[in-house]
Amino acid sequence: MYDAVVVELQGRWWNGVWGRLARRDVWLTREVRWHVVARAGDSETGQVLRWAFDSEAEARAMVRRLLASGGGQWREQTGDAATAPPPQD
Repeated sequence: MYDAVVVELQGRWWNGVWGRLARRDVWLTREVRWHVVARAGDSETGQVLRWAFDSEAEARAMVRRLLASGGGQWREQTGDAATAPPPQD
């Protein structure tokens, strides 16, 4: 028997910039632990960084730090625009 791991998308942000190098995306997900995924660049050439946290407060603090350090006009993505983070390698 296999245990299914459900990943819940809790939030997604985009810096509003369309360029391959300037685009930034941040995802907040939850499995058993909270995860923050940040991508710099587009989906094909971008660099992806990941962090895991034991609490929602710690994860949201990282999201705030990432949004504060990146340029652009960050906006939260909701509904169909809130796509899943890139898969792990």
